[in-house]
Amino acid sequence: MAKHAGYCYGVQRALKMAREATERSSKPIHTLGPIIHNPQVVEALEQQGVNAVGSVDEVTAGTIIIRTHGVDPKIMDIATDKGLEVVDATCPFVAKAQDKAAKLIADGHDVIIVGERNHPEVAGLLACAANRAVVVENAQELAGLGDMETVGVVVQTTQSIENLRSVVDGLLNKTKELIVYNTICSATSQRQSAAAELAGSVDMMLVVGGKNSANTTRLNIICKEKNRRTHHIETADEIEVVWLEGVGNVGITAGASTPDWILKEVIDYLESG
Repeated sequence: MAKHAGYCYGVQRALKMAREATERSSKPIHTLGPIIHNPQVVEALEQQGVNAVGSVDEVTAGTIIIRTHGVDPKIMDIATDKGLEVVDATCPFVAKAQDKAAKLIADGHDVIIVGERNHPEVAGLLACAANRAVVVENAQELAGLGDMETVGVVVQTTQSIENLRSVVDGLLNKTKELIVYNTICSATSQRQSAAAELAGSVDMMLVVGGKNSANTTRLNIICKEKNRRTHHIETADEIEVVWLEGVGNVGITAGASTPDWILKEVIDYLESG
């Protein structure tokens, strides 16, 4: 098992806030999008009466929980104006990145957001930058940008430090003043380092977590660079017996939104022989 794997602080905090909301209110409770990117956890919450919606427009009463990825602050204002109880479960690391993006724009800098342009966290960062930032997924995308006077950089919390470094290196040729906020969360960095180390020392690697999870997908990429026999699974049911042929030992890591009970099922399956 990787030294750092599974639930991070931000996810634990969000799920605790969701549980507390169900305990204190008998009114409908919704999350704005899946509270975390793990389908099994989202399904378990639905069974407890916490349902995900795609828009505040779908909610007329009760409580709405802002997911870990954060949202445009205006959306929370709309929810409050509708008389909804708003529970802000935005990860503190994401909230910090949002604050940095807003400050850079307010100070008059051109802003670059390093991240996946279709990810909800990046959408929130873009909104906090008054929708005037440029999103780049990698250094290659800088080719289409002209020179800029002063540039500020923030990064999606689940990006790799290597990708951030490559973008920053590319920006050095495009501006005379560069401000970089490394907003990658510490849990992400720890998981990536631990996963890479383990993947290089085992016969096969399993990366456990939601297929829609950015940080889990990145762990899978990192592990595959170290070990070609790497498989990304959501549950133990996805493990194929053929993968285990000729395998003496298996390494396991998990995304920040993967619960312990799913990890236990994977371990129990492997130990069952």
